[in-house]
Amino acid sequence: MAGSHNVLVGQSGGPTAAINSSLAGVFETARSLGAGVLGMRYGIEGLFDNKLLDLTYALGGPVDVQLLRQTPSSYLGSCRYKLPTPEQDERPYELLFDLFDRSRIGSVLYIGGNDSMDTISKLSAYGAREGSGIRFVGIPKTIDNDLEGTDHTPGYGSAAKFIATSVAEIGRDSSVYDLRNVTFVEIMGRNTGWLAGSSVLASQEHAICPDLILLPESPVTEDALIERIGELLKEMKSVVVAVSEGARRPDGTLMAEAPTGAIKLDAFGHEAALSGASRYLATLTAERLGVKTRAVEFSTLQRCANHLASATDLDEAYALGGLAVRAAFEGKTGVIPAIRRISDQPYLIEYHTIDIASVANRERKVPHAWIRDDGMGVTEDFERYARPLVQGEAMPMFVEGLPHHIQMLTWGR
Repeated sequence: MAGSHNVLVGQSGGPTAAINSSLAGVFETARSLGAGVLGMRYGIEGLFDNKLLDLTYALGGPVDVQLLRQTPSSYLGSCRYKLPTPEQDERPYELLFDLFDRSRIGSVLYIGGNDSMDTISKLSAYGAREGSGIRFVGIPKTIDNDLEGTDHTPGYGSAAKFIATSVAEIGRDSSVYDLRNVTFVEIMGRNTGWLAGSSVLASQEHAICPDLILLPESPVTEDALIERIGELLKEMKSVVVAVSEGARRPDGTLMAEAPTGAIKLDAFGHEAALSGASRYLATLTAERLGVKTRAVEFSTLQRCANHLASATDLDEAYALGGLAVRAAFEGKTGVIPAIRRISDQPYLIEYHTIDIASVANRERKVPHAWIRDDGMGVTEDFERYARPLVQGEAMPMFVEGLPHHIQMLTWGR
């Protein structure tokens, strides 16, 4: 490892309930191998201001590490910074690699999703070009579950557990009154429907919920949707519709009211915030069918509800963090540890590493075969896929009746 003994780790993109568990896996594995561990404050972007945190001192003992695993959000802070290519601007690379040398960095680990893998892929390629001995390894993370090359991503299982739990509870609440009503539950998912699809897990024996699921992969028209809701209301008094924030019409436009201005884009050119589908559809349904409607938007609760984290999710996130460190110590670079599923029942997986270039900037969609023929729901295959990922309860540490979290530090080295 380039004659150095420091591991540098950062977190990037949107937080999840499991991202800190991966950080804990990195920290404990690196320490067991005799390495120092430095954290990037606010990801790669923070490095340009030399914002580093010595995790050996910040995490004082086993209790801190356990709290870290149970703390939502990104302990180190995050960013959405798009690293230019060296051909566009080489200066950022010169600054970063100078910092790596000064801080005796032997490996750089980055926990994130598609765009974060783009960053680590560029750093790895530049390091190879310059003959650097530093190892660059990505660690998968995203509640969207849209990363190529891995069966699923840490963060998704916990988000799915929260979504399914909340949709089931909303379904019970919506059935209280003796009147026809429709509830639209808006779920994250800009381009893929993995999160919205997980709401199918809310169904229990004799209690099907939600009744319809709208995914970005399966566009529908308002007319078709309203007609289907009307048919359901002839059979039942309460209808629950799970709708992806990125649900679209066949012409590609968002299933929401037209924005009043241009949609803001993030550094990677993605629509930075999508919302309004549930409100738009609730208003439209009330007007057309004359029934009571309600719009519920989970928003950031989907990614920070650590009190409903999946134990399976946290354990796999921790394992992937540790595997990333071991991959770097074995001399691997430009890779990420990934999950390969062996079976659904019993749920069995194995870990392996894949080339990061095959992952960066790619999105994995919900397979068409897992979407119902009417385009408004998912199949049993989807349910069999998602069910194991929400298993196990990761009970947080409670203090005075509330979950206790480790505080995110703001001081540097």
